[in-house]
Amino acid sequence: MTRDLTPDDVWIAGGFLLAGVAVALLFRVLLAWLSHHAGRTRNDADDVVLGGLRILLPWIAVTTGGWVGTATLPLSSDVDSHANRVFVAVLVLAATLAGARVLAELVRTVTLSRSGVAGSATIFVNIVRISVLAVGILVLLQTMGISVAPLLTAFGVGGLAVALALQDTLANLFAGVQILASKKVQPGDFVQLTSGEQGYVMDINWRNTVVRQLPDNLVIVPNAQIAGSIVTNYYQPAQPMSVLVDVGVGYGSDLSHVERVTCEVGKEVMTEVEGGVAEHDPFIRYHTFGDSSINFSVILRAHEVTDQYLLKHEFIKRLHHRYAQESIEIPFPIRTIVMPDRNRPGAGAE
Repeated sequence: MTRDLTPDDVWIAGGFLLAGVAVALLFRVLLAWLSHHAGRTRNDADDVVLGGLRILLPWIAVTTGGWVGTATLPLSSDVDSHANRVFVAVLVLAATLAGARVLAELVRTVTLSRSGVAGSATIFVNIVRISVLAVGILVLLQTMGISVAPLLTAFGVGGLAVALALQDTLANLFAGVQILASKKVQPGDFVQLTSGEQGYVMDINWRNTVVRQLPDNLVIVPNAQIAGSIVTNYYQPAQPMSVLVDVGVGYGSDLSHVERVTCEVGKEVMTEVEGGVAEHDPFIRYHTFGDSSINFSVILRAHEVTDQYLLKHEFIKRLHHRYAQESIEIPFPIRTIVMPDRNRPGAGAE
């Protein structure tokens, strides 16, 4: 300290600090106004960046005001050095929090844009947030004069012990990353597991995958189980899918007439029922001489897997009505029963 501290020094330093607070409030008001207008745009990146700036800029303003105010005070070199470290630490902490928020939200935005609004992949969001916070904390400790090399060594040894104790958790973590990186299963997809459960993938987090079934029940499946099992993805490579309906007609039917009538009903369903692909021309394929009927499959087309139920419902109703009009028989199952002739000599003998 080159001279004694005077009341004027305190007033000047306090004035700079208040100026910094005033600028911080101005930043908050301005950024809130910009965020309101940015919310009207289709691009979410501007909202994410403005959210990070609402954290960073006010702290920069307050810290700069305090820094300049401290510089006007007649402080010793040691006190001034400690004060500078505190201000730098505050800036590093604010930048870390803002950077973690911006990067995590950008990852979330990209994930949602690729997988649809039905789901989110929080595993990538959490990994990015934790990584940025970890780097920021290391920089903060280095700024405060704390050596991070021994800490990294200790974390390395401790991390090995933790990895051995959390093998199942880490297996699910890496399985979740592998699932998302392979892009075979994404949030929003409709999948069916080998165990029979099916539904929409709502989220893939660090431990499990959340599947919402059609009755609105949630199925929680460990990531490692999904990575190691056979999964049917009804949204890959595209959402539209073929819908097969099995039908049988009597042996006395004119098969060419049956084919024409059935395809007409199928085309009617494709164009009039919600969920049908209007551009698709339905067709049939005969495949079996059954016990009481000639069986065939009708191939329809649905926009997605859940549309098939309404399409089958309407198709069966309309086909039954049309067959009745065209006198096309849908036969009942027939069984021939052979009864023993008890009047035959020796039929009842033991």
